[in-house]
Amino acid sequence: MASRHKTADQTLVRELNTSLILESLRTSGPLSRAGLSTMLGLNRSTVSSVINELFEDNLVMEVGLESSTGGRPGMLLALNPDGGCAVGIEIGVDFISIILTDFTAKILWRRRVESHPDEGQDVILGRGEALTEEALAFGEARGMPQMGIGVGLPGLVDVEQGELVFAPNLHWRDVPLGALWEERFGLPVFVENEANAAALGEYYFGVAQNVQSLIYLSAGVGLGGGIMINGKLFRGSSGFAGEIGHMTIEPDGLLCGCGKRGCWETLVGPRAIVRRVREKAGDDEGILSRLVDGDNSLIDVSVVVEAAEAGDEAAITALREVGEQLGIGIANLVNVFNPELVVLGGALSLASAFLMPSIEEAVAAHMLSQPGEVVEIAASAHGADACVVGAVALVLDDILRQPTL
Repeated sequence: MASRHKTADQTLVRELNTSLILESLRTSGPLSRAGLSTMLGLNRSTVSSVINELFEDNLVMEVGLESSTGGRPGMLLALNPDGGCAVGIEIGVDFISIILTDFTAKILWRRRVESHPDEGQDVILGRGEALTEEALAFGEARGMPQMGIGVGLPGLVDVEQGELVFAPNLHWRDVPLGALWEERFGLPVFVENEANAAALGEYYFGVAQNVQSLIYLSAGVGLGGGIMINGKLFRGSSGFAGEIGHMTIEPDGLLCGCGKRGCWETLVGPRAIVRRVREKAGDDEGILSRLVDGDNSLIDVSVVVEAAEAGDEAAITALREVGEQLGIGIANLVNVFNPELVVLGGALSLASAFLMPSIEEAVAAHMLSQPGEVVEIAASAHGADACVVGAVALVLDDILRQPTL
């Protein structure tokens, strides 16, 4: 029995050491074997043994000699981009976005197509499957091993089961997407709420690198949130934390897609921005009207931002008012979670230049001074790509944490 425990312990230690080495190469590479040994406090024979295995798996490559410090220079090591490919896909309310990346998360291939909830679940998922096939075929043509598929969805997700529980704006319930696609593609499939995925993407590859506690605000059709505490996604007791867009702000307010009234997203989401600017513009044949040739149904956040940049008062005022409502909600979140960083994502990142002044003013007015001493507010580094980059991060995160599997 003792020998079994010893073998299990050795396997676990090996797993942890391999994970540490891969993560160090990802965040601080290129590094030599000696550099890894010093950084991680591992003996050189352990590092060399792990590196040899990673070479066999094609996950690590040599990239040249380190600068001489008087002794014999060591060979620098880095993650091998061709070690594998990963698919990241976001199934939004009115679009599907998908990327294929290499092992370093460099985007090699991308597609984005429009969709509509009225097309139905089967049609939309079928389109997502076809795009995923296309992505994987691209990686296969380059001779790259397929590492997995990450999926971001706008709703409540049971991460352990890979199941979409409820997506209010899609009107979908109980979709076992993970099991369906694992059977379909024969690969690991990681299903996640789109805001959580985007938060992970910013943490790994965006403005939140080296930040341990953050809140990501995701604005698509609605408003979602991803919360990271101590470098890990906060999921709550049942895995459904982060639905900050459905905080009730006005109990007698507008009807939300979730079926409740007065949710925060009805005041600050993309649809709220468009609604406000339409109300303020009225029949005015100004800048906004000219941008859409008089057809107000074509107004979206990108059009509102373009109009604001051209000096349209209705657009500027609407964005200022939304920024104030965002700031009040952000102040409450900061008071509760005390994050280092709040990231504006999705459509909010497009309008950040106009939203930020009123956000910061409202945050300062409503936030307690102590948590406010450390928090920063920033626009997403990846904008509309934050979720698909985060979906790729789900795949790579699993490999980096459990590399021998």
